[in-house]
Amino acid sequence: MKHTIVMTGASRGIGRVAAEHILRRSPDAHLLVVARDSSGAKLAAELGAGGHMVSHVPADLGSLASVRSAACEVLDRLERGDLPPLRGFVGNAGMQYTNALTEGPDGFESTFAVNVLANHLFVRLLQDRFTVPARIVITASDTHFGDFRHNMGMVPGPAWKSPDVLARTGAFPKPDTTAAGRTAYSTSKLATIYLVHEYARRLPDGIDAVAYNPGFVPGTGLARNAGPVSRFAMRRIMPALTLTPFATSRNAAGRYLADVVLGTTHAPTGSYVDRSRADRSSQESYDPQREGELWEAAERFTAAYAARAGTSSDDVPSGSPR
Repeated sequence: MKHTIVMTGASRGIGRVAAEHILRRSPDAHLLVVARDSSGAKLAAELGAGGHMVSHVPADLGSLASVRSAACEVLDRLERGDLPPLRGFVGNAGMQYTNALTEGPDGFESTFAVNVLANHLFVRLLQDRFTVPARIVITASDTHFGDFRHNMGMVPGPAWKSPDVLARTGAFPKPDTTAAGRTAYSTSKLATIYLVHEYARRLPDGIDAVAYNPGFVPGTGLARNAGPVSRFAMRRIMPALTLTPFATSRNAAGRYLADVVLGTTHAPTGSYVDRSRADRSSQESYDPQREGELWEAAERFTAAYAARAGTSSDDVPSGSPR
């Protein structure tokens, strides 16, 4: 049966590898990639070579208005019959900054906006149009464990606070430092797992939600906002770690992601998939009170955009409710 899979973060790294696997292994899939306008058409053309069904919608994931516009375009195309039924959403895009002071156009700290709120708004706007069985996959990270075994001391562990604090700049000590930026990243990935647990509770039967951890993958674009020394290390030195159990190669991580999206990896709704198998995430990541509080906050932060799914983008306010 022909079906649509919407995917963010398909332009490079594990997302590009996963997209290629999905298209090769599921020839009935129409892959709709979400990317910046300047690169989306080129990406769709490259992935569509050989007759694969690929198209794109433009979006800046740091802007909720832009995410809303992209989701509404997907909904319009589904309504017109330009796309086959929607069976999947892959939230693979992620961002890590060198500080915790970068603010997006909606007034939210940018790590939280891209890694948490953009995915949530996509899920909420698209959820009524999924054809079951459907699967939502959000890329998480084992940095949420916060221990040496999972991140070799390179990324501070999460520092959970009220979502109203986490969503704003300056949530962590010395917010102008790289350590604060990395703490924002690991904390946002803990938030991702909390929301996946809530999706499993709240979404209709037949729509599964899964968190996927690729492990430490050197050589991706995640550190593109880091300094030149860190970027050089990630590109030229860290890839050697893929020869050890401490890291995952880009090709393996992308293949594992495709396995989760296509259902090859057994993962009931609410699962945390560690590379090739479902496993338990950190003890801290199982906290129904935090999960509920984050759900309520994400709903509140995105309400102005989710409520306007049937209006033009000009009607969306430039700033979110405070």
